[in-house]
Amino acid sequence: MDRCNFRCPYCMPAEVFHERFRFLRSPERLDFAEITRLAGLLVELGVTKLRITGGEPLLRPAISDLVADLATLPGVEDLALTTNGVLLEQHAVALKAAGLDRVTVSLDSLDPDVFARMSGGRAQLDRVLAGIDAALEAGLAPVKINVVVQRGVNDHTVLDLLEHFRGRRVIVRFIEYMDVGTRNGWRLTDVVPSAELRTRIHARWPLEALEAGYRGEVARRWRFVDGEGEIGFISSVSAPFCGDCSRARLSSDGKLFTCLFAAEGADLRALLRGGMDDDALRERLAALWRGRDDRYSELRARATRDDKAEMFYLGG
Repeated sequence: MDRCNFRCPYCMPAEVFHERFRFLRSPERLDFAEITRLAGLLVELGVTKLRITGGEPLLRPAISDLVADLATLPGVEDLALTTNGVLLEQHAVALKAAGLDRVTVSLDSLDPDVFARMSGGRAQLDRVLAGIDAALEAGLAPVKINVVVQRGVNDHTVLDLLEHFRGRRVIVRFIEYMDVGTRNGWRLTDVVPSAELRTRIHARWPLEALEAGYRGEVARRWRFVDGEGEIGFISSVSAPFCGDCSRARLSSDGKLFTCLFAAEGADLRALLRGGMDDDALRERLAALWRGRDDRYSELRARATRDDKAEMFYLGG
């Protein structure tokens, strides 16, 4: 889903994505059968983790049906959904029943004023928190909380957010503010490096490092020494991990991107609707992955460009 009910300034600023902005029409989006077909071929090629993102995926009608279709694919070990949480309370039970393993909620601050600023003033914080509670009650645990940290915007609220979620089945992950897309006015001075943030947190609650859960895991994992849970840091700016990246992104209109910072993706919708059979599609997918050479984060200082696809279109 390319649409969203938030207007976060770093992703979908309201002055650009206004009421007259043209989002994708239904025929332009992949239907659930097309998404499931491509996902099935990717799983046959070795993919084991699937994530439904957006935009806001819970805006798409009958999203639980897509979850059910993906959950039945042989070889899928982890099926997750990333959401802003506003609609999660009403969907959590159905998503779990359909086969969803867990959810990630984007939540940048528990300060109401900061939350309003960073979400574009379009949602109520209490609904997001109720959605997280509903997900935990439904068994979609551990819930991961993604926090995009911007200097001078929400970095001063980090400790309060951790205080709220410590000791629960919640993993808070701090994401360095990235230059995804072209609309967020990104500046390096707005980035709070993970090492700096970790020092602040460690001074309040001592931390110790954990081993990666799997090869290519983008978050570096730490735990509270007092046993009150785990946190993570995604450091694409200060400590790029391009060489270990194992993620591909399928946009809602059927383009496959091998990098979050790519300008163009490979058009798979045309191949699907043009009648290409599974064997040929599988080989095309394998060739796209073998041919990738994306290193934007490692080359950021030299590679900054103004033609990148937008975050809401690619997913996080």
